[in-house]
Amino acid sequence: MLYEYQPTRKAEHAEAFLKGFSGWLHADGYQGYHKLPGNIRVVGCWAHARRKFDEAMSILPQEKRKDAPAAVGEWYCSQLFKLEQALAELTPEERHEKRLEQEKPVLDALLSWANEMQAKTAPKSALGKAIHYLREQWPYLTRYLEDGRLELSNNRAERSIKPFVMGRKNWLFSNTPGGAQASSVIYSLIETAKENGLDPYRYLLWVLQNAPQLSETNKAWAEKLLPANAPEECYMPHK
Repeated sequence: MLYEYQPTRKAEHAEAFLKGFSGWLHADGYQGYHKLPGNIRVVGCWAHARRKFDEAMSILPQEKRKDAPAAVGEWYCSQLFKLEQALAELTPEERHEKRLEQEKPVLDALLSWANEMQAKTAPKSALGKAIHYLREQWPYLTRYLEDGRLELSNNRAERSIKPFVMGRKNWLFSNTPGGAQASSVIYSLIETAKENGLDPYRYLLWVLQNAPQLSETNKAWAEKLLPANAPEECYMPHK
């Protein structure tokens, strides 16, 4: 996992960061990602789509939420997540097949409902905004059907950055671009360790102890310190 600091959210930063990359990109609905080259296929996030319907329901009195049109949109989104849970243990190939069989009909029904509701809903209402978001993002939201390795949402990535977002006001060393870039390097190492089943402290200790000597004797020293080459003592203990 790799983080990078940039002072703005301009699409040009994402394009520079992903230069040379070809494949799928899990992302939220930020329009900047949709301007990336055609060799990058953006995969939308259903958690964001469902949240729009949740927000439309939250402004209603409690007794009216159950039968509200927004509840229908939320139900369809939740059905997708329930189906995904049942497919979690399948191989990517099996998951791809089952998604087309079980989830595509739900997607088709949801789009049909959204198209029908759009004509009946005020565009600037909370429900209207939820439907507009859904229809605008539809090509990206349905892209996860292309491969069983793709995920229904980018929640996993967002969870990994949540601690940094919550704690950033306490980290005074990040009050400059240089400090923020240094932080992104540390976050990248820590989260990459977690994704590979390593104990972050033990992995960082191993890297820092070996990097100085390796960098002087081996041109490929950075590769030697990748998680795949970490010794057994760096791994998280089995519970």
